[in-house]
This record gives sequence, structure tokens and C-alpha cells, in this order.
Amino acid sequence: MEKQITNPWKWQDQLSFVQAVEVTQIQGTLYVSGQTAISPDGQPSTADMKTQLTGAIQNMEQVIREAGYDCKNIVRLTIYTTSTADFWPQFPILQEWIAKNSIKLAMTLLEVKGLFETLTVELEATVVR
Repeated sequence: MEKQITNPWKWQDQLSFVQAVEVTQIQGTLYVSGQTAISPDGQPSTADMKTQLTGAIQNMEQVIREAGYDCKNIVRLTIYTTSTADFWPQFPILQEWIAKNSIKLAMTLLEVKGLFETLTVELEATVVR
């Protein structure tokens, strides 16, 4: 697999994403459903945004690992949140995780009216091998 990053500007660097990722010579693509802070027995979290974001990241990592992929090969991440105002102060958690895993990804953040039951953040990823 080979990745080519396109960044015509520099402003996005401080936000931990790139404008485009071209991937060639792919051996496989994993489309990860929206991951949230749901417990192994299916109970949605009632915790604050910080705790839910951390839980969603952990659940996404587990799905990616169990599928035989590596987080460093996430090329697209879509973030759904019920409140960007509550999400932004927690964004450094995601930025640290991206840096720790040396991820270069295209990213979209959307504020939505609601998520499943008490959930406030959901992460959807595309991973390549």
C-alpha cells in the first residue's frame, strides 16, 4: 500500500488532518461502522463528552485490531457529535491519539440532532491495508 497526501494549505496541520489521502496498491479496505462509548454488553454510556470520546476511540481501536488492521492506516474519519461546543474542548484527546498512531487522515466533523439514546459522539472510519 502506498499513500499520497495532498495539503495545498498549512492551516489544517494544527487540526490533525489532511485535505486528501490517495491510496494505491491496496490489499484490503475496512469500513468501520460508527463506534461509540457502548459497553461490551451493549449499554450506551451516560458519561460526559470526554469519557464518551475516549470510549469511542477504544472501541474503534478494538474493532480495527480484531479485523487485522492497524490504526495508523486510517485514511478517513467522520465524527458525529450532538454538540460541537462540548466536543471542541475534548478535541486534543483525539489529536493526541492521531499523533500517537502516526495517522494521516481526511476528517469530517458533523453536529447532529441526536445519536443512539444517551450517546454524544460517534466515530466512523475507513482503514486500508
